Parts: sequence; C-alpha cells; structure tokens
Amino acid sequence: MRYDDVYIAGAAVHLEGRSTVEEALRDGRCDERTATRSGIVSVAVSAGASAPELAVGAARQVLRRTRTHPADIDLLLHATVQYQGHDLWAPASYIQRYAVGNRCPAIEVKQLSNGGMAALELASGYLTGAPGRTAALLTTGDVFGEPGFDRWRSDPGTVYGDAGTALVVGRERTGFARLRSLVTVSDADLERMHRGRDPFSRVPFEVRQPIDLGLLQRAFIEDTGRSYSVARITAGQDETLKRALAEADCTLADISWFVLPNFGRGRLNSAFLRRWSIPEERTTWQWGRSVGHLGAGDQFAGLAFLAESGRVRAGELGLLFGVGAGFTWSCAVVEFTGTAPKAADG
Repeated sequence: MRYDDVYIAGAAVHLEGRSTVEEALRDGRCDERTATRSGIVSVAVSAGASAPELAVGAARQVLRRTRTHPADIDLLLHATVQYQGHDLWAPASYIQRYAVGNRCPAIEVKQLSNGGMAALELASGYLTGAPGRTAALLTTGDVFGEPGFDRWRSDPGTVYGDAGTALVVGRERTGFARLRSLVTVSDADLERMHRGRDPFSRVPFEVRQPIDLGLLQRAFIEDTGRSYSVARITAGQDETLKRALAEADCTLADISWFVLPNFGRGRLNSAFLRRWSIPEERTTWQWGRSVGHLGAGDQFAGLAFLAESGRVRAGELGLLFGVGAGFTWSCAVVEFTGTAPKAADG
C-alpha cells in the first residue's frame, strides 16, 4: 500500500550487554562452523531483564527522544518471537503500564521474525483508518535463553540476540522518515517448514528442547524437495519487493540504504546481497553482526542505528525488509527527512 502521511518519528534499541564469538568458542557454546557461516562477531545478551522489560526500556527511550506524550499514543503493538516471562499473560499491557500509562488498545503481534514489520503495517492502517488518530508505539522484545532455545545452534547459520526495540509512528509531519509504501505477502504452504513432521504437543517443549529449526527444515525439504521451497521463498520475496517499489514509485537503484534481517552472513548473501546486487556498505550489516538476529526487532533496531548514525541524508530512500516463518514477507520504502534523534544505545 502507498502512504502519503505516515511518518516515523523515532526509533530506539535497548541492549544490556554483548557476548563475543571468541568467548563462545572458548567455552564451547559456539563451534567454528557456526562462527564462519554466520559472520557474527558478538551477540546481544540480556543481563537478567525479561523480553518485556527490554521493550519497556526501548519504549521509554523513543518516547523521550521524540517528546511524545502518552496521551498522543492511540495504539500500542508489541511484536514477539520467544517466551515473554509468564504464562497466559499479556506483555503488551505490561509495556503499556510501565512505558505509556494510558488506556489505548495494547495488542501483542505474533508473526515471529516478521512481527515488527507486521506491526508497522497494522499501525499505519490503524492511524489512517479514522480521523483524529495521532501516533502509535510499536515495540519488540525477545530473550533467547536455554533450555528452550540455544541462541548459537537452534537455527543453523543464524545467531540470536536479546533486545528491546521501539518505534513511534505518527500522522504529524515530524520525524526522521516518511513511510512511502509497505507491502506484505503470505504463503501458508510453507508453514510446515517450522513444524516438520513433529506432532502437536500439549505443552511447550514436550517434543524436544532446545528448539531445533534445522531438523524441522530438513524434514520439510525431504518431503517436498529443495527446489520447491527455494522457488516458493524466492517468489514470495520477489513479489513483495516488486510491489513495494511500485507503490513507492521508485526502483531498486533508487534505494540508498537497506535494513535487512540480521540472519547471518551466509543467508544474507544468498537471500539479498547477491540476488539484488546490494553492496554491503549500503546495509546495516556491520552493526547487525555485533548484536545478532533480534527476533522481531531487526528492522526497528537497524533503522534506529542507521538514522542516528548520521549517515543518511534528507531525500534518500531506505528499504526495510522482513521475513517470518509462516511464511510472510514485508517490504517498506521510507524517505529520510534528514532529522535524527540521539544515537542508539549499545
């Protein structure tokens, strides 16, 4: 969809610490093959804060930086991948209580690694769907801890980091970027890639722990064939990109900056850099490889880093791309205004 009056007022990422690959290699948490394939040099690790607490940290930062009053927030969306710390509990309401304190709708978005981008699309539609709506607060928060998840081995080729991220999206002509387009494409025939042949279970981790995404993906490919999955993934990704560029009235050559998933160097190359002929220096990879894949928050965190680093110029275009199990792909084109808040944490 094309947008003419939706603006990104500010973004923030909240990190507590990092663990280097060298440290992980020494104590056996990471192996040489993973280190080489991923290209990660360090990963963000929570020092004890839960995923919602990290999200609250990011939310407070972005509200302060953008001078957004809680009364101006008409919607709060919190995107998640992993466990949020309590059973049968609403983390979005916790974030609303401790970061905003108002009475607007507060809703959790569960679209895995594409959750942040899904929230951006939902919020943009909500804000433009009725008069009088001013702004939305979007957050993500994930902590990838054992025994349920092994950040170094559960998803071969990708190393997972802990972080909270936040974005303020509004209708007023302020902020560091204007949203020009956002498109999401879904292909449910690929949902079994993250289910494999496993039976449905009654409680989390009843079949196995930690999560082993590589095993599930291999089972899917054995049943359907590698060419099938590659063709479907490629088609979905390309359709999303083509439609987003068309809606924004631009081409790939017009894009100055790319905010892509922090999937690890091998996947980044095969899925994006080589396929679309993107120079690495026009991406956020050099920062991303210091924090790892932040679940639903790669795009918000990368956008915060890019906008706050002083590298972007007014009038330049940026492309945000997300992909989540299911599968869903989302692509957004933004136009930077040249204004930027304070530098990102970490």
